[in-house]
Amino acid sequence: MNAPALLATYQLRQREYLLRITRAMTSRLELPSLLRLILSGAVEMVGCRAGLIVLANDNHAIDSSQIVKPSFEIRAAVGINSSLLSSFEPLLDVMPILSEYENDPGGMQLDPHFLDLQGRVRQIEERLSISLGQVIGLPLLFEDALLGVIYLFRNEYAFTQLDWQFLQGFADQAATAVRNARLYTQLETERTLLSMIVEHSGNGVMILDADRRVLVVNQMLATMVDKSSTELIGLVCHEVLHLDNVQGTDLCQPDEVVDLTTSEAKRCEGDLNRPGSKRLTLAVTYTPLFDEARRLVNIIVSVQDITRYREEEEMKGTFSSIISHELKTPVALIKGYAQTLARPDAHWDAETARQSLQIIEEEADRLEALINNLLDASRIQAGGLKLDFADVDVEKLAKKVASAYTTQTDNHRIEVDFPEKLPLVWADEERLRQVLTNLLSNAIKYSPNGGHIRIGGWLDFKDRPTGVQRVVLYVADQGIGIPSEELPHIFERFYRVDTSLRRTAPGAGLGLYLCKAIIDAHSGQIWVRSEPDKGTTFFIGLSLAGDRV
Repeated sequence: MNAPALLATYQLRQREYLLRITRAMTSRLELPSLLRLILSGAVEMVGCRAGLIVLANDNHAIDSSQIVKPSFEIRAAVGINSSLLSSFEPLLDVMPILSEYENDPGGMQLDPHFLDLQGRVRQIEERLSISLGQVIGLPLLFEDALLGVIYLFRNEYAFTQLDWQFLQGFADQAATAVRNARLYTQLETERTLLSMIVEHSGNGVMILDADRRVLVVNQMLATMVDKSSTELIGLVCHEVLHLDNVQGTDLCQPDEVVDLTTSEAKRCEGDLNRPGSKRLTLAVTYTPLFDEARRLVNIIVSVQDITRYREEEEMKGTFSSIISHELKTPVALIKGYAQTLARPDAHWDAETARQSLQIIEEEADRLEALINNLLDASRIQAGGLKLDFADVDVEKLAKKVASAYTTQTDNHRIEVDFPEKLPLVWADEERLRQVLTNLLSNAIKYSPNGGHIRIGGWLDFKDRPTGVQRVVLYVADQGIGIPSEELPHIFERFYRVDTSLRRTAPGAGLGLYLCKAIIDAHSGQIWVRSEPDKGTTFFIGLSLAGDRV
């Protein structure tokens, strides 16, 4: 076969190979795999012994007008051992290639010495004691931005103009494929980042379609509604967020008619009732998203649990009520009886005066106790509750507290029950007296029909494998009891059990809060068991004097 026929055959084979490799490149979006395909294709196309691809870091592409240039790194290699790649650092300076290509796109490969490429390759050869032969640098350009460079090495024969023409067409296709792969990688990274932000957001998040069906829901929202994420996908919005007492615009209401022609966010607040779980108060923001034709595509729903803030508001109202009622009542009684006794036109007998003064004393004690409770609550909030620890005989202390209350009730029988002599505990005796007094006072208050009240204790193992012991005290009554749904909240500040006695029984909702705070400060435990209409028992676990905290 003559030379022209051989050249035609060679050109046809290269065109077929170029077409095949280009098709393969367009189907790959994973960048490392794509770079290996590009480089191996370029090496095989023109019979090279080795090749490199260097790319700009951080998904940057540059042109010669940029002041700050990103660094480049080797991302793929063929025919070169990976342990030797650090020696090819001289080829990471790609600016001469970009500059010369802009000046003479068709001639740069004909005079590689002019670009100083060959000189830099000689430095690498001397450093590694190998022969790389002639080098050609093919810029990967996309819309005049340099993404990277393909370096090819051949020492059997020189690169020709025909090689350059084929390779440059190949490089143009490769640059487009690299750009697409990087965009895909960037999109996947952003999608993963967005997914992580949504999933780990402190608020509940839903993404709805135009028909308000759930496309995406995060774990926080699934937890709020007591469902799994998979259960919620595909449901209509109101099946997920069915709010009561709504204030504002609720797009999840099935009968809500809302103008969704603008991107303005819609907001509402409402209560989410969860059977068997605590009611939540939620603040919901709906943000509609539109396409270029202003058609509604999605609705982003952000759900914030504001139960705590609502409870804080209610607590402020409760506190105001306490100040206005619990403090004013004893003050009014004290003032009334004092004014009556001080009337100059009246002459009171000794018994009447004694009874009046006794009421003044009782109301003053009540007022003092309430003020002390408020002060203690403030100290606890500020972390300033001080304890004076010592060895305490809890049986002796319990008997004193029970004796003090025996004279204050006629229809309750108070019994002290300590079946065995208990060891001393390490505690603040005065604070422990305060706890037992609060519990015994509650037992009397919430047993309006009288009955048997027991205060006692026993020695208990709190950790049987290690044999560590503790003393457990209890106060038990036969009163109205506490509903099971109220039990998780009874130790909260200003919380009062919702019963018919709540309106008539005095109290600020601080007694049990202070009891728990004091026992916690002792590194102890306090818990409760109760059954409506049968009674309530409070338990306190305390460390022994030998196990000092």
